[in-house]
Amino acid sequence: MTTEQSTPTAMRGYADTARIDDLRATEYRHLDQGGRVYLDYTGAGVAAQAQVRAHHDRLLAGLYSNPHSENPTSVASGATVGSARRAVLDFFRADPSEYAVVFTPNASGACRLVGEAYDFGRSSPLALTWDNHNSVNGIREYARSAGAPVRYVPLAGPELRVAESDLVRVLDAGHRRLPGLSGRPSRRGLFAYPAQSNFSGVQHPLSWVELAHQHGYDVLLDAAAFAPTNRLDLSVVRPEFVCLSWYKLFGYPTGVGALLARRDALARLRRPWFSGGTIRAVSVQGDWHRTMDDESAFEDGTLNFLSIPDVEFGLRWLDSIGVDLVHTRVGLLTEWLLARLTALRHGTGQPLAQVYGPVTGEGRGATVTFNLRRPDGTLVDERLVAREAASAGFLLRTGCFCNPGAGEEAFGISRGLLRRRVPARLDSIDQYLHALRLPIGGAVRVSFGLVSTADDAQRFLAFVESTYLDRDATSGPPLPPRLRC
Repeated sequence: MTTEQSTPTAMRGYADTARIDDLRATEYRHLDQGGRVYLDYTGAGVAAQAQVRAHHDRLLAGLYSNPHSENPTSVASGATVGSARRAVLDFFRADPSEYAVVFTPNASGACRLVGEAYDFGRSSPLALTWDNHNSVNGIREYARSAGAPVRYVPLAGPELRVAESDLVRVLDAGHRRLPGLSGRPSRRGLFAYPAQSNFSGVQHPLSWVELAHQHGYDVLLDAAAFAPTNRLDLSVVRPEFVCLSWYKLFGYPTGVGALLARRDALARLRRPWFSGGTIRAVSVQGDWHRTMDDESAFEDGTLNFLSIPDVEFGLRWLDSIGVDLVHTRVGLLTEWLLARLTALRHGTGQPLAQVYGPVTGEGRGATVTFNLRRPDGTLVDERLVAREAASAGFLLRTGCFCNPGAGEEAFGISRGLLRRRVPARLDSIDQYLHALRLPIGGAVRVSFGLVSTADDAQRFLAFVESTYLDRDATSGPPLPPRLRC
């Protein structure tokens, strides 16, 4: 790190992102109440005051009711939902004739829709990278119940990336080359991977979508961690399915996500049940039903018609700020923090921090996961960091982040270790970790987002340096038990 880059504001290009500082001081000034520093944008974005005002004003200016009726208030609800669908397609540059928007409770709900309805079978496998979120990992239960092979693509090296040769090997294992008329293998499978890992921040190539297509696979792209600070252009990258949670992008509303699906792929899904709102006609005595012919066939029950319009406002708001501007700002902050964090050394020469994933800004997002070490090299318990960070006003994330594959690779947990040392029954996560002889139960994750500032990064680094540099193990109040991992 050069002297000129000793602070984030001195980095080339930082001044060009100054509009974000203006927004932070006005629309997001509630972030700075009480001197706190928000560093969990991968967990959830933050809402602007304008978003809350727009929701309030819309509800008080009109009357909206269940869109499954046909009265004027229902028509008004249907119109706002339809407008939000068009706004989503416009934001992701998706052709309305090619893509549909299915509103879901969250990204997990979008994954479930695909998993439960995909035509898995002995010749239709599921392939996944190790670093998928559990909402994607869970699809393997649907695949296995259908007798489909499930194959994982491992992570390689300290940067926790996937070697493309390993991906090709797994994709080849799933299909013998039997070209159809289009030149694509006639049998299908599903390949699911994150555009950005919520554990390591690694950004996997979007070109893998076409690579998977060439091997006969449909693609589920998890964009939940990627879309808040990166442009996803569906006119260029064309996966069959994309899952999203809107609160990750702009903080509000919660309880609304989306599945963006290519219409031809959506038509191939076969749902295992139906519900209110998903059928055109149904008979109890005749024991038959006919589903809707569009995306509403996947929207169970009554949509969140009072909050879905907030998605359109949020997208317009984010677009007015500029995804590319946010991308530049968080990239600069991430590079700065990584350089400074990895340079810190105890007096013993031991590094203070162990970063899991890339230690530069290349091919990664604004998620930084690490553990802290004592002067003798032993790890500081992540629960202690969580307690002390919260006490100092830093709002971050600790644990395993619902990403077991990345965690297992980061912490050196092998399949052999799991099979050899884990008893059949354990009563707690701490007993599980003890059985594996692991010195730590998780990691610390900080992440930048829409209105992160240089002050956020500098204050956090100062906290880490003043609290943990050259600090030996100390006794204190007992740490709470780990509830999940």
